[in-house]
Amino acid sequence: MDNKTQRHLPLARWFSLSLLAVGVSLAGAAYAQENLRFAHVYETSEPFHKWAEWAADEIEERTEGRYTMQVHPASSLGKEEDINEGLELGTVDVIYTGTQFAGRSYGPMGIAGAAYMFRDFDHWQAYADSDLFQEISEGYQGATGNVPIALNYYGERHVTSNDPINVPEDMENLRIRVPNAPLYMMFPRAAGANPTPIAFDEVYLALQQGVVDAQENPLPTIRAKAFHEVQDYINLTGHITDSLITIVGGPRWNSLSEEDREIFREVFEEAARNNTEEIVQSEQDLVAWFEEQGTTVNEVDRTPFRDVVMPHHLGEAATWDEETYDRLQAIGQ
Repeated sequence: MDNKTQRHLPLARWFSLSLLAVGVSLAGAAYAQENLRFAHVYETSEPFHKWAEWAADEIEERTEGRYTMQVHPASSLGKEEDINEGLELGTVDVIYTGTQFAGRSYGPMGIAGAAYMFRDFDHWQAYADSDLFQEISEGYQGATGNVPIALNYYGERHVTSNDPINVPEDMENLRIRVPNAPLYMMFPRAAGANPTPIAFDEVYLALQQGVVDAQENPLPTIRAKAFHEVQDYINLTGHITDSLITIVGGPRWNSLSEEDREIFREVFEEAARNNTEEIVQSEQDLVAWFEEQGTTVNEVDRTPFRDVVMPHHLGEAATWDEETYDRLQAIGQ
């Protein structure tokens, strides 16, 4: 509208047209901006949440505000199986999930979550950077439509209990809480224990009330969930070198431009590296911290535990073939 036209319009009419123009502009901006939901089951005190929030900020900045992302921690959008389903339904856009949960939809993905599958952290890192992981990720995407972006190191899982555990026989008939995914049961069953699936946010109370005798998680998680308050021993079995996968749901991924896909990939890969570095450092620091809290940290010989589990790697619980298993074992050799 030029100045001459503006002078000949009644003031009320000009004001109405101005408001309309502003409204159209704001509506266009709102339409262009999309808000994503990132769901996970971990506490706000854990690195996974911190780096998810960092990723949300980075994506908003790098896409120049085209995408914002709200992070929903601590099972606020459902249990782990719920948020996995949410990816395909489009009710969530991004999740962290264990490889064992992803393995329900595509068996080979679960191999990274099997007990004593990795020799040590370096073996895990070599797998995370390997062609094998990329191939398995592509297979998962083909089976589900969802897109694995990166592996985040979750830590070595250890057994907490009220009595010391030094050999597999000490786990005979032990009621041990495990996540509700079949591969988490491989280790306790091989050791003669009774694995009991319980939702993550219910574990503290289950231990406190004696519903189960034990649970297993990495040291940073044991601290974040305060399991040491209701268990006397942390037995360093290191039975699973565990991971979380950052996965973008198929409906969201398919709506992204190639440019934005690259931004999402770069951001989530960087967040995974930062998560991994923090968890490695935390594992190194926490033994002394737990001992200061009065919890007994029990060093164990892992060899007998490994020996009872290894025969199951290609047994009935395996959701991968022998070739995939051999390729993983050869990595880093």
